[in-house]
Amino acid sequence: MKKWLLLLWAICCLQVWAQELRNPIIPGFHPDPSICRVGGDYYLVNSSFEYFPGVPIFHSTDLQNWKQIGNVLNRESQLSLKDATGWQGIYAPTIRYHQGRYYMITTLVGGSGNFMVTATNPAGPWSDPIWLKQGGIDPSLYFEGQKCYMVSNPDNTITLCEIDSETGRQLTESRGIWQGTGGRWPEGPHIYKKGDYYYLLISEGGTELAHSITIARSRHIYGPYEANPANPILTHCSVKAQDNPIQGTGHGDLVEDPDGHWWMTFLAYRNYNGSYHHLGRETFLAPVEWGSDGWPVVNGGQPIVLNEPPKQKRYIDFSKPLGPEILYIQNPDSSAYWQHNGKMRLYGSAHEMTLNRQPTFVGLRQEAAKFTMDTKISAFNFNDGDEAGVCVYQMHEGYVQCCLNNSQSVSHLKLRMCLKGVRALILDKSIGSELLDNLWLRVRSDSSYYYFYYSTDGEKFRLLDSVHCSLLSTETVGGFTGVTLGVYAHMNNREGEIRQSYADFDYIEYIEE
Repeated sequence: MKKWLLLLWAICCLQVWAQELRNPIIPGFHPDPSICRVGGDYYLVNSSFEYFPGVPIFHSTDLQNWKQIGNVLNRESQLSLKDATGWQGIYAPTIRYHQGRYYMITTLVGGSGNFMVTATNPAGPWSDPIWLKQGGIDPSLYFEGQKCYMVSNPDNTITLCEIDSETGRQLTESRGIWQGTGGRWPEGPHIYKKGDYYYLLISEGGTELAHSITIARSRHIYGPYEANPANPILTHCSVKAQDNPIQGTGHGDLVEDPDGHWWMTFLAYRNYNGSYHHLGRETFLAPVEWGSDGWPVVNGGQPIVLNEPPKQKRYIDFSKPLGPEILYIQNPDSSAYWQHNGKMRLYGSAHEMTLNRQPTFVGLRQEAAKFTMDTKISAFNFNDGDEAGVCVYQMHEGYVQCCLNNSQSVSHLKLRMCLKGVRALILDKSIGSELLDNLWLRVRSDSSYYYFYYSTDGEKFRLLDSVHCSLLSTETVGGFTGVTLGVYAHMNNREGEIRQSYADFDYIEYIEE
């Protein structure tokens, strides 16, 4: 009886504690979180799909305040994203630490499959890929003594083998150890040892509304594994959470803090304008208590509470080296980007974004529903069909561009949308050629609409038009990413031609409201 009273007291304390947690802890397009602790330091990585550099890595000392310290995959020798879409590229990574070395293991979908990289400093540099034999996605590592085990999910089965942590060579045959509780797409496996049991944490139901986290345990690493009778241990596909703006909870990873408390990082998304999400899947945190029966209870069994982080302000100063938050779509063509005289000079790709072939784009993640993004643009030597401006990008089949465009020797401001691969012109406004080197562009959102503006003095902005945010949601467009915001250029030249036209951007300012 005393044990049950203690557990009830602990759960009540957790519920109060959980109400005060900041969630999401890493907002915007930061899905599939994995976490490890080294002493008093926590390190967290996310998947990055079609974007370069890949696998952002964050550091924290308190699980609430996180700073991006780099990107694990920041060289072409580590990551080739040729023709990758928002459905492909780098899937869920796992980060682990063992005997002075950090390990990150992940899957290159549309490429060569599973691989791992290593480093002695989590900020890098990280090694070139060590390719692995066992297939499936969402691989994870578990170290025990000198042994290194790998789990992934080929054929919808959580599968285990032993590998050489130095060479990646597979040392034992792959063995299926669990297929979950019957939910579709059992994935995201992680193994932990606590007491006498090995615990196998996975996700089921797909990374959508029915997403959930389940757990099983065994006294032997190869099983048989017994499912928790209280599964799923986390889901918002429930009566309790049906009106919660946070949905799609899943893909968790556990960590123990120095005081012996346990925590789970996991992904979820925030709905806007009904059942739509456009910011992508984000990183959340919940406390975990282990019951007297040896099973974990997440967040006291209650839904996750939305408690948004402080509003951010970013000023991308092109006179300085770019920070780790900067993104490119696929591997950037280095000849198209030049930081010069305090500006970012873009020599536009010959391919429009819909074609998905290394478009010239510099961006960052949208991390709040309400924001304003400004830039100043100057265009030089524009020929017919050349354009440059700002882009709100979900994937190559769904984006909005507000741009300077040259057509039949007349300068235009155009607002264009691509939806399911079909490009449509929303607005075409003729402007004077003197604005080509004296124009400011702005994107603002109130969580329901994206509004597009221009200015000739940087002070007074005039509205061009708006686009509903749901049109750039995952439900409408597809993909596994979230909206990114950036500047771009497209020049109507053939591949191999000498580039003569270009656009200079002075800065990108992003302010959350």
